[in-house]
Amino acid sequence: MVEELVVAAAGAGSACAVYAVAAARVVKQYERGVVLRLGRLLPEVRKPGFTMVIPGVDRLRKVNMQIVTMPVPAQEGITRDNVTVRVDAVVYFKVVDPAEAVIQVEDYRFAVSQMAQTSLRSIIGKSDLDDLLSNREKLNQGLELMLDSPAIGWGVHIDRVEIKDVSLPETMKRSMSRQAEAERERRARVINADAELLASKKLAEAAETMSSQPSALQLRLLQTIVAVAAEKNSTLVLPFPVELLRFLERAGHEPQPAKPGRPEGERDETGTGSA
Repeated sequence: MVEELVVAAAGAGSACAVYAVAAARVVKQYERGVVLRLGRLLPEVRKPGFTMVIPGVDRLRKVNMQIVTMPVPAQEGITRDNVTVRVDAVVYFKVVDPAEAVIQVEDYRFAVSQMAQTSLRSIIGKSDLDDLLSNREKLNQGLELMLDSPAIGWGVHIDRVEIKDVSLPETMKRSMSRQAEAERERRARVINADAELLASKKLAEAAETMSSQPSALQLRLLQTIVAVAAEKNSTLVLPFPVELLRFLERAGHEPQPAKPGRPEGERDETGTGSA
């Protein structure tokens, strides 16, 4: 009799051990447990740590609560200004309601991926090429709003969306390069023209100042000679001073005084008399 009791107790202990092993579950710190009992959702979400379920009756679904980084495959589309581009992006999201993520959508990761691809193609068609290249912050915000609206009903929160790269055709790259080069050349010509205009104004002011002071022109001439002679590798031709020419010209036009001692009516050497 005693042996039978011992055997029964051992059998019961073994059954309890097997039941405990089958019912024991461990939920990690970054997970939450959703229990379906006979197909119905239990309102209580299992917290991290050790928990028990009824084997054969309960089904525990663990949901990861970490932020998921999901790359969006490159999508090809035509922009609003008729340029074919390929754009890829990355989506950061996390589950905020594990029960909704299990019940409302079959696979929330696949659903977010498909919604991201569709929204990215829609953004490409609504945007210009310049916006895709230089105004990405605004497009990222638009993508985030487009994804977050349906994802809230799935228990998922879109944390951030970033456009990674915009691929252009080679012909478009060459055209943009030529456009940028022409723009830089235009700016260079405008800058040179402004410099010439400013230099001409300064030269006109300098010429006006030198015209009132002739000695200033000579001093400037001497400074130029000194600057040229500093190289010591060229022949210097010194121009004739203009002031000296003017002095000789003025001296040549002055009236000559009459010769004294010739009486009136005296004939000169040619034999003609004076009046």
